[in-house]
Amino acid sequence: MRSLILLLPLGCLALGGCDRQSQTTPQANASAEQPSANATENAAEPAEEELTGTLDIENRGKAMPSDAFEAPDGKTVRLADFKGKPVLVNLWATWCGPCVKEMPTLDALAQRTRDKLVVLTVAQDSKGGDVVDPWFEKKGFAMLQPYLDPENKLGINYGSGMLPTTILYDAAGKEVWRVVGGMDWNGPRANTLLAETIG
Repeated sequence: MRSLILLLPLGCLALGGCDRQSQTTPQANASAEQPSANATENAAEPAEEELTGTLDIENRGKAMPSDAFEAPDGKTVRLADFKGKPVLVNLWATWCGPCVKEMPTLDALAQRTRDKLVVLTVAQDSKGGDVVDPWFEKKGFAMLQPYLDPENKLGINYGSGMLPTTILYDAAGKEVWRVVGGMDWNGPRANTLLAETIG
């Protein structure tokens, strides 16, 4: 009975996405064990039906947070630096299966909407560029860049407790909606959600 009680929360996490609390353990295990790249990628990929995040409009109209994070060139930036176009902010981590699964669709979205939308993927990995930069190099995305937030300032500000979490801001820097959990950013649901803001 006790083991059943312990397994229930783990099952919920596997179904719902990645829990922010689980960040330390997977990274520690990944660096200690160094599994093969293929084993890691195959284990991290959820089934397609898991990429149906939950839409949240509770914070509609709220201004962008002022928390600083690191740009790919090492400079400190804030979300307000990107105002002028709508901005899609994706909080993710290399150890998060749904995050990894949706990244190619975010890259395709960034390519498709490059003149209308800024797509920022901000890694919440506590080891920062040490794990994120090699991961990005291996993936070879056309548009996405490795922004870093190893202290999880943005994640704490948004308070979703889950990764991935993706927030859309309008050109004035006001929140339109957020999606908690993975999403196929090439799919009809994503296109419908984005249509009002990016046209």
